[in-house]
Amino acid sequence: MTQLKLVIAEHFAGEIWRMEVDPVSHILFVETRSKEDRKVSFAGLDLSNGKTYFKDHTLDESWLTGIESAFNGVLLLHYYQATGSPAHKGLAALEAQSGNVLWSNFNYTFDHLTINGPAVFDSRFQPPVLKIADINTGNLLRSYQPNEDHVPDNQITVPKSMGWNDSLPKLPAEPYRNNVHYLEYNNLIIVSLHALWAGQLRQCLYVLENGQLIFEDILNTHIQKLQPEAFVLYRNQLIYIKDKVEIKVLNL
Repeated sequence: MTQLKLVIAEHFAGEIWRMEVDPVSHILFVETRSKEDRKVSFAGLDLSNGKTYFKDHTLDESWLTGIESAFNGVLLLHYYQATGSPAHKGLAALEAQSGNVLWSNFNYTFDHLTINGPAVFDSRFQPPVLKIADINTGNLLRSYQPNEDHVPDNQITVPKSMGWNDSLPKLPAEPYRNNVHYLEYNNLIIVSLHALWAGQLRQCLYVLENGQLIFEDILNTHIQKLQPEAFVLYRNQLIYIKDKVEIKVLNL
């Protein structure tokens, strides 16, 4: 039977808003938000050894910023154009292990990440012209070349939403509306679902091996509405969110 090893169990003061994995340094970055005091914080967790590099890390802009992407030991953050606007404008880069700001530019707008650096454009000029920026310095290197500037493989597998049926292993709880989030890895089946318990919805996570349950956890209780998928697979690691404020990582 496979032994699942807990690598990370990190609790946060604010609600987990977004996660991003750097596929080069294998660092998991976390964005948390506290709506009460309008504060956004960031954390960096090493998926290789479970080390916390930084946590509850804030910038001078305490609310209108968030995670954009991460690559090669650098976390990219975006700013927002204005309060209440979803539009992004400006970039800042943080060093992955210290959280120190490497550079920032309020005229850059992020378009997408490439293996050679972020593809950005200057928001002051129209039409937008994509340039490749050095992720460590922010300096513009050259024009974006689609044949050279490929999107990196983030090595993340997302579960699929599907209906549960009798051909699949029996679960400890009956899926609410017969729907689950489902993923297979080697001889493991990983499932999250909503189920009724004493008249209340709860969200559960199960790991099965050859049809036998080898791990389970309760992700959310007293749910008012159905929650999105709560786990992803990064290489051979199961990453999931518990109670909206805790991240757990298991080696499979």
